[in-house]
Amino acid sequence: MEKQPSVLTSLLLVKSRLFEVTLNRTLLTWKEVQLRRKKVSGNISSRLRFGFCLANALHRTRGITAGVHSVPVSEIIAVRETEVDKETKDEGKWQKMSHIKTETNLCAFTVSYVEKTGQHRWRCSNMTFFCSDETICQQWVRKLKEQLSLLTCRPKHLLVYINPYGGKQQGKQIYEHKVAQLFTLASISTDVIVTEHANHARDHLKTQADLRKYDGIICVGGDGMFSEVVHGLIARTQSDSGVDLNDSQAKLAQCNLRIGIIPAGSTDCICYATVGVNDPVTSALHIIVGDTQPMDVCSVHNHNTFLKYSVSLLGYGFYGDVLTDSERNRWMGPARYDFSGFKTFLSHHYYEGTISFLPATNTLGSPRDSSRCRSGCYVCQHRVKDISPIKWGGGDVNENESEGEWKVIKGKFLAINAASMSCACPRSPKGLSPAAHLADGTTDIILVHKCSRLNFLRHLLRHTSKDDQFDLTFVEVYRVKKFKFTPNHCDSEFSNIRDVRENAFGQICRDHPSCDCTPVNSNWNCDGEILEHAAIEVGVHCQLIKLFARGIEETPPFEEDVSSSAV
Repeated sequence: MEKQPSVLTSLLLVKSRLFEVTLNRTLLTWKEVQLRRKKVSGNISSRLRFGFCLANALHRTRGITAGVHSVPVSEIIAVRETEVDKETKDEGKWQKMSHIKTETNLCAFTVSYVEKTGQHRWRCSNMTFFCSDETICQQWVRKLKEQLSLLTCRPKHLLVYINPYGGKQQGKQIYEHKVAQLFTLASISTDVIVTEHANHARDHLKTQADLRKYDGIICVGGDGMFSEVVHGLIARTQSDSGVDLNDSQAKLAQCNLRIGIIPAGSTDCICYATVGVNDPVTSALHIIVGDTQPMDVCSVHNHNTFLKYSVSLLGYGFYGDVLTDSERNRWMGPARYDFSGFKTFLSHHYYEGTISFLPATNTLGSPRDSSRCRSGCYVCQHRVKDISPIKWGGGDVNENESEGEWKVIKGKFLAINAASMSCACPRSPKGLSPAAHLADGTTDIILVHKCSRLNFLRHLLRHTSKDDQFDLTFVEVYRVKKFKFTPNHCDSEFSNIRDVRENAFGQICRDHPSCDCTPVNSNWNCDGEILEHAAIEVGVHCQLIKLFARGIEETPPFEEDVSSSAV
């Protein structure tokens, strides 16, 4: 790799130690310089004078490089001048450096940058550089700001939705105490809306928000809040483009605004699967540096009627029943998922139906791959090359390929899951489909056929282990572009789940709503929301939306060793 020419180089002081500081177009580097022969004593000002007077001599004959620190320019958050020996109010913060003794007027500037602390966590760190020449200090600030101004991917004005009720009801506090100050530091202006009821954000995006003013949309909350923003943004984009949402074959227009997630929910599956950790500060920093991660979206229809969009999990059977039961126990808080999961496991219901799907034949990878979708994923990038600029993210999944042959499977299922991403979360670090990709235009269909409770438990436990969860005789997995599901007890006369139950059980279940008899059909769990229809048609829209993220970065080997030893 060719070495970048330096934009600026100076000898500066950091914490009373001399550093050679270099800026090129991609990196800010500071290297400590240690003197071999001449001992330098005295206060900070005398050391500076010595350093600046003998800069060339130090670099050539009297010094060695002791410590090297580099920060990509793309991960510098802000730069500002810092006054020495007095309190100064700078961008809403008070800074004081009176502990430094000086004989002459010193100048200083502070660089705020991203520090990667391990396990995918990011933090905002500050480094203050001192010099005795005000002109040099101003030159550094000017050059750094010029470099940052070239980063056009960074947002300058954001629309923020805060859900104050999700998770532990800490959304507003998380934003105010951990995120807002970082946005201010990065000179990002925001319009903040605290939602007051369900679908507040969705409805505001669909009809009221002036999206031309913003560079992105931020949701502070859980997966439900993210789903609201996704539905509102897609609906608004299709409305502006004249697309009929009820047409299951329609080519959807790509959403240009990126979406940022500040995790403040119960599980935050989307954030975990795209960043690698549920941490508000990390997510805020990804937004500030302007990261972009495209993402597929599944559209769900019933008889040419639009139902929902899904970006993570469509689950029928087990996961649908868990969600349905948990909605009756919302008073329990997040513990309701454990309770409902255990209860559903004991009930061991299976459901009969037919699933037909179009296999993804011309894509790289398979659900059984050992490799994972990571930052800069080749599979997802390869998919971009296959899509023309006009159709990028735009609708029909088969626009560049022939339809191919549909596959049909009929049977009794404990669970049918469609995973458009790994669906990893802290409780299940691998997720439901570990090799699923964020932006390859496919979803992984996982069919769990009727089996014993013990075997089903084996399957569930493999979500939290390193074993291949698909290496079971009663489990099938396919990577598909489209699929349809029709339950056995579903026809044109009563395709709605409530109609099925009324027709099947009649007056008994109507008079006893708490009846726990085995249902004929399950519900679909669509990203944490219940679909009323069991018969659905699903199509994958490749890279329809974009997030402020870069995908999960590969963990260095030494971090993996630390993580495993900690466990």
